[in-house]
Amino acid sequence: MNTTTMVLDKVNNTEDLKKLSIEEMNILSEEIRELIMKKVNTTGGHLGPNLGIVEATIALHYVFNTPQDKLVFDVSHQCYPHKILTGRKEGFTDPDKYLKYSGYTAPEESEYDLFKVGHTSTSVSLAVGLAKARDLRGAKENVIALIGDGSLSGGEAFEGLDNAATLNSNIIIIVNDNDMSIAENQGGLYSNLRELRETNGKAENNFFKTLGFDYYYVDNGNNVESLINVFKEVKDTTRPTVVHIHTQKGKGCHNAEIDKESYHWILPGTLSNNNQETSNIESYESITADYILKKRDEDSTIIAITPATPGVSGFTKEFRSKLGKNFTDVGIAEQHAVAYASGLAKNGAKPILAVMSSFIQRAYDQLSQDLALNNTPATILVFWGGITGADATHLTKYDIPLISNIPNLVYLAPTNKEEYIKMLDWSTSQREHSVIIRVPATQVISTGIDDKTDYSILNKYEITEQGSEIAILGLGNFYQLGKDVKKLIQEKLDINPTLINPKFITGLDEELLNSLKNNHKLVITLEDGALDGGFGEKIASFFGASEMKVLNFGAKKEFTDRTSLEELYKRYHLTPELIIEDITKSL
Repeated sequence: MNTTTMVLDKVNNTEDLKKLSIEEMNILSEEIRELIMKKVNTTGGHLGPNLGIVEATIALHYVFNTPQDKLVFDVSHQCYPHKILTGRKEGFTDPDKYLKYSGYTAPEESEYDLFKVGHTSTSVSLAVGLAKARDLRGAKENVIALIGDGSLSGGEAFEGLDNAATLNSNIIIIVNDNDMSIAENQGGLYSNLRELRETNGKAENNFFKTLGFDYYYVDNGNNVESLINVFKEVKDTTRPTVVHIHTQKGKGCHNAEIDKESYHWILPGTLSNNNQETSNIESYESITADYILKKRDEDSTIIAITPATPGVSGFTKEFRSKLGKNFTDVGIAEQHAVAYASGLAKNGAKPILAVMSSFIQRAYDQLSQDLALNNTPATILVFWGGITGADATHLTKYDIPLISNIPNLVYLAPTNKEEYIKMLDWSTSQREHSVIIRVPATQVISTGIDDKTDYSILNKYEITEQGSEIAILGLGNFYQLGKDVKKLIQEKLDINPTLINPKFITGLDEELLNSLKNNHKLVITLEDGALDGGFGEKIASFFGASEMKVLNFGAKKEFTDRTSLEELYKRYHLTPELIIEDITKSL
């Protein structure tokens, strides 16, 4: 790219954009794509969604008077072009500032960003609220929601559309249809979207018109001029309106156009082939996939489920193909996924639902009502649970407080491969409990020794190293931290602590805990998650009326945003050295 002749040099805000010709906007589209590919290849991030929405973003800011006209992004993993055009292009042109801006919309960055958004299917509901508030104020601005076709499978998207259609005032919903979620779209709605694409929007069967929307279709959703024309037509409408645009996910990057799933989000170096190949390295994801395939061969009622995020759990295309009818992608619909699993289990199947920690919170009511209240023997695997340096919208430290406070659920925390497999064996063979397993968010640790634990005897902790004076309960991911702390206590304090692997998150081993009172004066708990409402608080509450001191180590209840793990561990005193300091003060 010749930076001296870039059209982007002339565009520092949306007013500058409005001065461009169509030809210049076409050049600008390619410049933006090149910037995105270069940055994402350096830092990692969402590639396909951003490449596909460039022209639509340019057209939206060209036609509408943002930020007075309000634009809401669904998921907002396609907001990079928007950020480039709204005063934040330095975050894409200057490598030193690549990490300055969030990968999602962030109101603290710009008045053009209305919400912090990182979960799916929310934009229409948010926009309906904005539109209704506008009407109550007697104002006239346009309210636009940009939602991808994949996000339409989420329940909140249906609820928002249903309510939006009754507004009888201005709300414009841009449906970005690239025939793709993260993986392939799943659900009956997509047959209608396909029919609309194939008939250039003229099919009599029209989901959006059925709800009551005015409807417009743009077949080439990557054509700036076509988009500008239709956006001008719907601007200032007084009716709920859907503009259905057909775009190409990953446009401008050959690999991303061909393999849309793999290039939805990429690691640094992917485009230059500098990323390290890890497919042959054993992981808890590969262990999970191998286990399910083997179990299916033994039991035809085994069925794996994903809510549109198969990559999180290692459910590759090959895995899905091998499972065939024993695999379901329910679309971006965690609530349905949990209830679906409960129904499967009730009628004799053995469902295994795999979901990311930050997304399981979207199904709290279904975990409580549809699953736990009925005590159906489904298995849910929670991946990536733990304290993380991720964006504020994707924190994975709240699954323990969420799940462990619902009655009936058995939440397990394996510390190694053998425990994980034994927990899977027990969960998929028993019919008495709803079981959730927090899949280790660590490199695979293998003892080489089969786990002989009888998990049907609930809430029995394991003393792995007997000692005295201090007891360390290292839960799941932090069991290894417990081992490091024990070693340092021995070196620094000349005390041989007891090390305990709790295994069960959702219950107390009262017999074992009471026995600690005989020759221990301090209990410390280590959990890779939020402390408030978590595992350690329950231990502290148990000992509350006794003379036993308890120190809980974990994360504070706060939204962190791209804060490094090193900083978070320091903040939360989650290093062996800082833990020893606290222990010394307590003693």
